Amino acid sequence: MTECLPVGGEPKCAGCGKGKPTMQCPKCRELGLTPTFYCEQKCFQADWKTHKKEHKKAPEASISTMSAESLMMFSFTGDLRPGKITPMRLVPKDIPRPDYADHPEGHSASEQRDRSNKPVRVKGKDVDALRTVCRLAREVLDIACEAVKPGVTADEIDRIVHEACVARKSYPSPLNYYGFPKSVCTSVNEVICHGIPDSRVLQEGDIVNIDVTLYHGGFHGDLNETVFVGKPNEESIQLVKCAYECLWSAVNEVKPGTFYRNVANPICEHAKESKFSVVKTYCGHGIHKLFHTSPTVPHYMKNKAVGVMEPGHAFTIEPMINVGEPGDRTWPDNWTSVTPDGKRSAQFEETMIVTEDGVDVLTMRPNPKPHFLRQLEAMGIECELKYGPGGVDPRWNKAEPTEG
Repeated sequence: MTECLPVGGEPKCAGCGKGKPTMQCPKCRELGLTPTFYCEQKCFQADWKTHKKEHKKAPEASISTMSAESLMMFSFTGDLRPGKITPMRLVPKDIPRPDYADHPEGHSASEQRDRSNKPVRVKGKDVDALRTVCRLAREVLDIACEAVKPGVTADEIDRIVHEACVARKSYPSPLNYYGFPKSVCTSVNEVICHGIPDSRVLQEGDIVNIDVTLYHGGFHGDLNETVFVGKPNEESIQLVKCAYECLWSAVNEVKPGTFYRNVANPICEHAKESKFSVVKTYCGHGIHKLFHTSPTVPHYMKNKAVGVMEPGHAFTIEPMINVGEPGDRTWPDNWTSVTPDGKRSAQFEETMIVTEDGVDVLTMRPNPKPHFLRQLEAMGIECELKYGPGGVDPRWNKAEPTEG
């Protein structure tokens, strides 16, 4: 026997079969596999030859994010339903981690102490550290986007992101952040943001947003992109295109002296022009040694955001654009935010820092074309971008490298 069998809520020793074991296989715990228990070292050693084969198996998606009652009673707005998730993946102890990583509820003491509305000005070597983590975060997101195709599960995307973070000696910032159980957010179709990667298989025609944040060298770097799963319909193409252009129309406004509340103006104007709506609940945020901090960067007009941009301010802009109503609802898992009418939503995000004469987008791709545009080109579908890299905007339209 190589796995403990719960009896009356109590596991048995996987070696001798007796109850009340006192040891757990450390390798199973490290790999996120179903826990395997033993009475003593002797039982563990006797069972090792057989048991070690279990370590080659992928973790089983067996954990529900919602109760059976919630699944039955909750009024889902669209077709999407939660799958099951694998155990929380572990990060090697030698990789530095943020303060919330080992907190039982994922609370960040440093963020809770940060009560100031005044943004920090990142300077000197700290700019280099922020630039490094943003470059690494971009590498990880690019790897994750390339893995998207029909038949892949969101949990597999999570595994890819987790392993790519660890390979870069980085901690995946979402992991255990206020209890979030995974290393990346994957938001499919009507999910606006904070989707939990689970066992659901991505299907032809889906869209999925992949939101990656890394912690490395004491700093966080945050970005996301929405990509197509197989061939998209026309509405999805226009939605994703609009979300991308909304982001970059706002980035164009970033420079010293700009009021944070004014970032929303070009976003809302372009979304309205495209006959889509802007989500009001979620905002861009300051980022550096803290995952979320000042300033707050709303994406909707007539907001009351305070502050003026100054050189050294580091933050994200991440507008969420809906096909239908601009509102949102949250699933009973307390994370997954969905559109109120079940229609689709798309988002793009970059981390940037204000410079003396403009902005440096720290998470921007070395190759300027976004993944969704490359996907469309591969399918022979034409799409001209009004704003941002890969389009006709002269500010960002650079010659494309031969590789990358």
